[in-house]
Amino acid sequence: MRNIKLVLAYDGTGYAGWQRQLGQPAIQQVVEEAIARLTQAPVILHGAGRTDAGVHAQGMTANFQTDSSIPLSGLVKGLNSMLPEAIRVLDAEKVAHDFHARYNATGKVYEYAFMATEIMPPCQRLYAAQVRAPFMCDAVRLCLPMVVGTHDFSSFEASGSRDLTITGGRGAVRTIFAARLDEDGKDSRMFRLTIAGDGFLRHMVRNIVGTLFGVGRGRLTPLDFQEIVAARDRTLAGSTAPAKGLTLKTVLY
Repeated sequence: MRNIKLVLAYDGTGYAGWQRQLGQPAIQQVVEEAIARLTQAPVILHGAGRTDAGVHAQGMTANFQTDSSIPLSGLVKGLNSMLPEAIRVLDAEKVAHDFHARYNATGKVYEYAFMATEIMPPCQRLYAAQVRAPFMCDAVRLCLPMVVGTHDFSSFEASGSRDLTITGGRGAVRTIFAARLDEDGKDSRMFRLTIAGDGFLRHMVRNIVGTLFGVGRGRLTPLDFQEIVAARDRTLAGSTAPAKGLTLKTVLY
């Protein structure tokens, strides 16, 4: 048996997220079915994590076991010929038998794209959120160092993110390696927030972004944001930013 690691990119529009779901199209299921047709055997595809409905990816990692002898280049070409245009295999690699895309991951890098504009360009509507202008990006940048480091991110944790009855483990504590806000050089209305960390709670990035939207629009101050982080209370943070602005850029190993 070979253990094959895939790097995948996908447009999450129209999909119920990564994880296989009953009665709804999911990325994992679509790719699994394509692998099974190509290798003539059922497989279980292990992803590095879950992305929500509507979230995109440029570097999702997954792995599966197979006794097929199809060359790696043939796997990439064959799968891409079967998959819908919204999903592509970028790379295939034979890895150690004990490699697991989720359990061996040391971190992930996400990017959230949004436009500060009164009129959203139609071509951007599926890949960026809209925030009403004016937007105070300097105030948002003052907040970013407040999430870098190891913190309890309960204020940005969605309901159902984890089993709250489990008293062991790290709970809502996560370590953020870096966070930055960049303006698009071609369009001053477009912003991209990049955030890298050792792990993320359900909707954590989108809840952080939604709260930062409040800062950018002047409804919250950087001091308010600091107090929200420290409070560990989801009811104090902003609303969840739309899924369409979020892209998983890469998984770290």
